[in-house]
Amino acid sequence: MHAWPASEVPALPGKGRDLRIHDTATGGRITVDPGPVARIYVCGITPYDATHMGHAATYNAFDLVQRVWLDTKRQVHYVQNVTDVDDPLLERAVRDGQDWTELAERETALFREDMTALRMLPPKHYIGAVEAIPGIVPLVERLRDAGAAYELDGDVYFSVETDPHFGEVSNLDAEAMRLLSAERGGDPERPGKKNPLDPMLWMAAREGEPSWDGASLGAGRPGWHIECVAIALDHLGMGFDVQGGGSDLAFPHHEMGASHAQVLTGEHPFAQAYVHAGMVALDGEKMSKSRGNLVFVSALRRDGVDPAAIRLALLSHHYRSDWEWTDQVLADAVERLARWRSAVSRPDGLSADALVDEVREALADDLDAPAALAAVDRWAERQNAEGGTDEGAPGLVSRTVDALLGVAL
Repeated sequence: MHAWPASEVPALPGKGRDLRIHDTATGGRITVDPGPVARIYVCGITPYDATHMGHAATYNAFDLVQRVWLDTKRQVHYVQNVTDVDDPLLERAVRDGQDWTELAERETALFREDMTALRMLPPKHYIGAVEAIPGIVPLVERLRDAGAAYELDGDVYFSVETDPHFGEVSNLDAEAMRLLSAERGGDPERPGKKNPLDPMLWMAAREGEPSWDGASLGAGRPGWHIECVAIALDHLGMGFDVQGGGSDLAFPHHEMGASHAQVLTGEHPFAQAYVHAGMVALDGEKMSKSRGNLVFVSALRRDGVDPAAIRLALLSHHYRSDWEWTDQVLADAVERLARWRSAVSRPDGLSADALVDEVREALADDLDAPAALAAVDRWAERQNAEGGTDEGAPGLVSRTVDALLGVAL
């Protein structure tokens, strides 16, 4: 599966700061210290609907991570998946009378268009669950043969009790895990499981649903968590720098994935940092496909909204915060974009050397994009009011905003 085209990232003078970021597993801020190549895995979409603002906010957060690392003169090895076969996708296809593969392909293509418009840097490897199945099957067989998985009516489950580190990603108690498991795709009430929290690794073929040859597992399809584990281990290996996604993925998805990988390899941890973006609401409720309370990136683009303004709307909220999308949020972003473009349109201006440092420091400090925006606001306000004589300043500000915030002025 191919990703989307990359926009050019301007080079800035000097060198950026190392990233300090909140790690869900430790509950505090840590300094991520990659080698020459920083490794990041971000969980991708299940393509049964278009990209909404909740998706965009999450991918914007991890785009900032990449940009901070690139500014430190590192290379970035970014991997993202597409869950192109799963219950919600199949259910939507049946509801709408569509072929599930055509639905997945169409929505994935639209997602690529949205990411391109928003200037999100693409992953080096963009892998669909279906194409990953040949690598998933041997991992499930290894877990079963090691006694870390068991069969139940043809389905294969992972035993969470085989990982001594289970629970260390989300730090939730058993009851909270059980409730979230039921809410987020698990089946804790299924009779016969060794532990209600045990997640499915391989689902035996169901009538009327797609299935693949699972070798000794029989025909079926993979569970959700093992999909990402297989892709991450194949392309990044154990101990990569950042595992990312929305805060609703901390449990069960990232917790279960970490346990799968740690039992498979005998190593710990799966990722050095688990980083989670907040949720975006609309009309007082979390924006979600199941509720249907969605604002789509593609719809805004069709209405003529500048993608740079959409991106500024996302950047105006700290990535870890839960916030609400409103017409005013977008209006403020449109107005900010106009102010910034006016400020950099002059042939000369106020020195921007200090501004570059401010933006770098803000982003290195747990991706504090609102602080970075405020720094540019202050420069733009003075530039529009007073002007200056530095001929290189407007261009430097434009390059800084593009390189570090992904906004083209």
